[in-house]
Amino acid sequence: MNAGAPVPFGWARAARAGLTFRPVTDADQPLLARVYASTRKPDLTVMTAVQKAAVLLLESRAQDAHFQKHYPQADRLVMMGGGHDIGRLYIARWPARHGIIDLTVLSEYRGRGAGEVVLRDLMDEAAAAGKDVSILVEKCSPAMRLYRRLGFVTEEDKGGYDLMCWKAR
Repeated sequence: MNAGAPVPFGWARAARAGLTFRPVTDADQPLLARVYASTRKPDLTVMTAVQKAAVLLLESRAQDAHFQKHYPQADRLVMMGGGHDIGRLYIARWPARHGIIDLTVLSEYRGRGAGEVVLRDLMDEAAAAGKDVSILVEKCSPAMRLYRRLGFVTEEDKGGYDLMCWKAR
């Protein structure tokens, strides 16, 4: 999809916020590495810049390969806003629920509402299909506040992560 393409799945809030989406391609590997790195910076403070870049690239590729292997049916989308690639959204639509495999907005675009807009659209889409929405969230993630505010609750403690679920009403 290009920047002028319609927003998929009838996501009206995303369209009003100027967000568009396109499928991830092999050419997006540098972006995916940046998105991944934006969630890992605190873990790598003792490494040199070269070491960080190498580790983050390897981890990003391993994570992407894992997602493709274990969630082949998922939509793997690049989120765009204002003509810029701002993050990624991987969503699987299973029979009983919608599973958000990953929703990450690049650091420089966080706090502007894109994540909330996308989540609300996903919740509307799931509710219309009579499905719940789930996501695995790192316990120390600042996004945890957003999920809780939107009605997600911890369904299962997974160690460093919580499996959170929003129930369609």
